[in-house]
Order: sequence, then C-alpha cells, then structure tokens
Amino acid sequence: MLQIPAALKAEHEELHAELSAATKLAGKTGEAAKRVAAALHEHFVSEEEFAMPPLALLGPIAEGRVTPDMRAVFALTDRLKAEMPRMLEEHKAIVRALDELGRAAAAEHHPDVRRFVEDLTAHAQTEEQVLYPAAILVGEWLKLKFAEGR
Repeated sequence: MLQIPAALKAEHEELHAELSAATKLAGKTGEAAKRVAAALHEHFVSEEEFAMPPLALLGPIAEGRVTPDMRAVFALTDRLKAEMPRMLEEHKAIVRALDELGRAAAAEHHPDVRRFVEDLTAHAQTEEQVLYPAAILVGEWLKLKFAEGR
C-alpha cells in the first residue's frame, strides 16, 4: 500500500489538531468549529484513502524509477477521477462552514482560529489546483508509460 507523503500527512494532522482545539472553545466559535469538523471528517478520510497516496509516486517517477507494481495506483487515481465532483462539492461545503467559523472567531476574538480558517481554506485550494490534478496525472502518465511497454 502506498504511504501518503509525510509532509501531507503532517499537514493534515496539524489541521485536524487545530480544528479539534477550536471545537473545545465556548460560544459560537466552538459550535461553528464542530460544524467544520463534521463537514471535514469524511472528506479527510477519502483524501487519505485514495487522493493522496498516488502522490507518493511522484518522486520515483521523476527519478525514472517506474516499476510494474506501480500499476496498483490505477484503482486509486481512477477512483479520484470518478469522485472528483463530490470532493469539490465537499470543499464548497467546508469553505462555507469555514466562513461561518471565521466570522464567529472574529466576533469572539480568536485570532488563532481565524488563522486556522485561512490555513484550511488555502489547503483546500492547493488540493484543488495542485494535489488532486497531480495525483490523477500520476495514474494517467503511468497508464501511458505501461501502454508503451516501458
């Protein structure tokens, strides 16, 4: 099984820890954080199951180390392609919940939570613009490479 690149795994863990701390706050901030957590949980599970593991092959591919066992990534990248519309809709729901959290954090003077909102929003944009397309390209490139018989 492919391992999620350590930097991405660490970023997810840090975001999760910050959100967990925000859910423990009193008032509207804590309540809004709980709604973000509810929207985010299954999404993070999906990402770690099939969207991020293909990225582990970027380094070996860039170094020219392509092996037949890399074909196993096709199931993951095909699933990501198929589920991309759902993943993007989940991002929209997460961002809506984050907007609410940001407003509550501003009103209740929680600058650390406001920074978290900015960080998670940027993370979602990075996934949409870079990570998901890169993961799909890993699978598509390998399909072409194996079709060529190399």
